[in-house]
Amino acid sequence: MNVPAELRYTESHEWVRAQADGSVQVGITDFAQDALGDLVYIELPEVGKSFTAGQVIAVVESVKAASDVYAPVAGTVSAVNEKLKDAPEQVNRDAFGAWLFRMQPQNTGDVARLLDAKAYQAKIDAEK
Repeated sequence: MNVPAELRYTESHEWVRAQADGSVQVGITDFAQDALGDLVYIELPEVGKSFTAGQVIAVVESVKAASDVYAPVAGTVSAVNEKLKDAPEQVNRDAFGAWLFRMQPQNTGDVARLLDAKAYQAKIDAEK
């Protein structure tokens, strides 16, 4: 499994990439997409809507199951990856390139509290 060192991770298998403008890109990890199988639909959040950390923010559906995607930090959705509406399989091809949405965190320090790559790798190793 690919676990890029520059990203932060959640216990629920979302990845977070800090952006230069203070926002964060969010997607699901390689581990998550592999467990789900071929994605067939992604329900993205509404731009401008605010969420608390841990709140359901999106849904990914595969041929196997539907799975909730959780907000990694509290904040407001600033953009969604519209390309995924017609091509959800992009997440299967490149989980770390196919971001789902961007958020403006209420507190940028919250991102630093997420799992680093080493801690996330230990988590997925324990789940195998």
